[in-house]
Amino acid sequence: MEKITDSSGNIFTDLGFNPEQSAIYTLRAELMSNLRKTIREREWTQEEAAKVLNIGQSRVSDLMRGKWEKFSLDMLITLAIRVGKRIGITVV
Repeated sequence: MEKITDSSGNIFTDLGFNPEQSAIYTLRAELMSNLRKTIREREWTQEEAAKVLNIGQSRVSDLMRGKWEKFSLDMLITLAIRVGKRIGITVV
């Protein structure tokens, strides 16, 4: 029988990433998810989203397909601001 390990609450930590990288990956994942949700809620085509985000349509496609490795944290913050999101970081 396989041993089941409880989650730490952070998938990246559970996968063995160090705390710093885990925090960055978590922020990137949350931003990408929020951007995809916003595009769907506003019912934008990829072309419309590209205009608002000021990026190419192929980059919107990458975003919608969850290709997180193609987006830096800085870029995702920039895109979130371009769709009208406010960014805040809470340190606990």
